Amino acid sequence: MSILVFVEGDQGKIKNSSREAVTYASSIDQSSVVALALGSFEASELEQLGTNGANSVLHASSERLNEGIIQVYAEVLTKAMEECGAHTLVLAKSALGDAVAARTSILSNAGMASNVVALPDLSDGFSVMRSIYSGKAFAHVKLKGANRILILKKNTVELKTNGEPAQIVQFSPELNQEGFSTTITATERVSGEVLLPEADIVVSGGRGLKGPENWHLIEDLASALGAATGCSKPVSDMEWRPHHEHVGQTGIKVSPSLYIAIGISGAIQHLAGVNSSKVIVVINKDPDAPFFKSADYGIVGDAFEVVPKLTEAINASK
Repeated sequence: MSILVFVEGDQGKIKNSSREAVTYASSIDQSSVVALALGSFEASELEQLGTNGANSVLHASSERLNEGIIQVYAEVLTKAMEECGAHTLVLAKSALGDAVAARTSILSNAGMASNVVALPDLSDGFSVMRSIYSGKAFAHVKLKGANRILILKKNTVELKTNGEPAQIVQFSPELNQEGFSTTITATERVSGEVLLPEADIVVSGGRGLKGPENWHLIEDLASALGAATGCSKPVSDMEWRPHHEHVGQTGIKVSPSLYIAIGISGAIQHLAGVNSSKVIVVINKDPDAPFFKSADYGIVGDAFEVVPKLTEAINASK
């Protein structure tokens, strides 16, 4: 039996989080991983999924699938599971992935677990560990049905990159036209070279930057590191930065390998959005800032002095 992995793209490129989902599936069973890509992708991009652990790629290449209509995607995923004889569907956690997974679970009568953070335990059925309460605790969930859907949290596995190119198989399921009754009238793309949900490094700023005119300190450091930029809730509330950069419990939750917080005190709502980061570095002139208690590394100092020196040192090391 195969394991099916739904992979998402952004402007024709497979998202890194989806590549991690492929590696996760191959860690369960490296001989039967089938990736499913919907819409327009270059063959070379799909073949690279083999380096991450996919044995083959089903490609439903219809341009009508570029729009990301949830009802249609769920229908295609359900048909792909039947086509492959797959009882397990794996996908990366995202706004689209969450919605598609929920609808697919109904169509395929599958049990579903989100925020999965470890490989399944197969010793007594099929159990997975998932992150709950904004990462403050873990729950072990047993999925008892014949079909199951796993929504993977970012950075759960180390990305595999040494596999062989995958075989591409065209997949042309008959689509229910009623699914296309939904019309996407507009799509607003988030600006920036590196997007927060996909970023491996995130540099965030808070009120300690004193104003939007000083945000070049964050942007310069992020540029040097190839990182995405974020901010605390007060910063977005004051409209120093756009809301889509707000990191925290009520904003975007991130799980990068490195999170750098500059001039952020570390309120619990902000911590809830970043506590899955592998390494947290805090720069703050207040030695009693709560964020230092959650940091792996901390610098007590004025951001206006520390950050330019750090950026200069990083650029000099390249």
